[in-house]
Amino acid sequence: MFQYEKRLDCHALGKEIKRRRKAKGWTQEHLAQLVDLAPRSIMYIENRGQHTSLNSFYKLVTLLDISVDEFFYPDRHNGEDNAGNTLTVC
Repeated sequence: MFQYEKRLDCHALGKEIKRRRKAKGWTQEHLAQLVDLAPRSIMYIENRGQHTSLNSFYKLVTLLDISVDEFFYPDRHNGEDNAGNTLTVC
């Protein structure tokens, strides 16, 4: 059975969620109501990088307009492609 080794860096994503939430002037409680989670869950996502359901993940990144490419493909955003070649950004 194939097992994918790479894991999503949820700490970085949590920090981005917190940054975007604060930029909108929203409290954790307000964001929690919008995505139907407990305020404590938002706190854990932001501060501990806790994983959440795909549905909640989608709601959070959509509401906060977060592009998840940099979290799913960090090598591409650090100047390398999958083969380890340097990418050129125009």
